[in-house]
Amino acid sequence: MFSKFGSRGVAAVAALCLTLVGGSTEAFGQEQAASQLTAKLVPAVVTTAPAAAATSTTPAPAGPANGPVAAIAREASSLYSHGWPLYALVDRYAAGAPLDEEANCMAVAVYHEARGESLAGQLAVARVIINRAASGKYPSSWCGVVKQPWQFSFVNPRSGSMPGVDQASAAWRKAQGITRLAMANVVPSLSNDVLWYHADYVAPSWGRRLSRANKIGTHIFYRS
Repeated sequence: MFSKFGSRGVAAVAALCLTLVGGSTEAFGQEQAASQLTAKLVPAVVTTAPAAAATSTTPAPAGPANGPVAAIAREASSLYSHGWPLYALVDRYAAGAPLDEEANCMAVAVYHEARGESLAGQLAVARVIINRAASGKYPSSWCGVVKQPWQFSFVNPRSGSMPGVDQASAAWRKAQGITRLAMANVVPSLSNDVLWYHADYVAPSWGRRLSRANKIGTHIFYRS
């Protein structure tokens, strides 16, 4: 087809295509309802307030159809169907291939937001991150969701930087195992429409506009 235009025609068409490609990312801050806890072993307080719709040119992370996640999904599904409890699955997948950047963002969020919670509570936090990225209402990448200003209190809202983790700790191992299981989507957790949560010792005004979905540990989860 392009041979009919000649080299100058092809160049013109290519230039036109480049001018049409573009994207934008918008994220609007929300009021933060809780104060960040300072004790090292206590998770940060989060109020995942409803945020304005955001778009992102970063593609969503690959699902369990590809790569290591697919292998985990196949094996974990079999183990879960044969009665393996969540704690055993988390222990099995606490170590493995290094997490990529997107999965690492999720694991760091689980570590800081929920390491004091039960494994079910940690999995629920990971599920909220995945749900947000897939919702069309928030950035479409997991890192974009976690680093969106004023959404997770452990993240610096101005720079998007996250504090470090104790990589030698059991809490970090569990966070990685939870992340791998959340990506594999094997163990039942929150439904896909649950996008928000807050600690039960705060009462943000936005919670009254949403429907309560579940309470796991100290976190109350909501859907619209």
